[in-house]
Amino acid sequence: MQEVYERVFVTDATSCLHGSDGVAVVHACKSPCHQRAVGYTGKLPNSHPNYLVLEQGSDLYLNIIDPPVPLFMPALFSSFLEFAKKHWDDGKKLVIHCNQGESRAPSLALLFLARALTVIDDSSYGSARDEFQKLYPRYQPGKGIQTYFTQNWAKLGQDF
Repeated sequence: MQEVYERVFVTDATSCLHGSDGVAVVHACKSPCHQRAVGYTGKLPNSHPNYLVLEQGSDLYLNIIDPPVPLFMPALFSSFLEFAKKHWDDGKKLVIHCNQGESRAPSLALLFLARALTVIDDSSYGSARDEFQKLYPRYQPGKGIQTYFTQNWAKLGQDF
């Protein structure tokens, strides 16, 4: 687990924990976290009310994978930013994890630092990525999330 900014931590599945009074946790992995929290195996119908996200108190479970061809939905990132900002503003630590701690979780942390906290350059994904990699050298974005962020950077987090 590495603190990338004041009270913002990025980690892998070995540090998966549940949120508490002082910690909000973003589980950025379909398997096993989102599946376990929502209660399904395999695929979830996209008509399910928790298809993209499930918020339970201080935990946010995301149905997110990082395939080579991006399949992301903007609502997932909006839900993440709203959750993260709300809990960070409440003074909580924010722990963001994915399976390996290299692509999805750090990409979300990058987005949060650039768009919600504006502590790294947000003029482009490339410039934000360059600054973020100084904070988190393990950042190895998958092709899908890198393509999606590059193509959609101007739209991501517009409400912040």
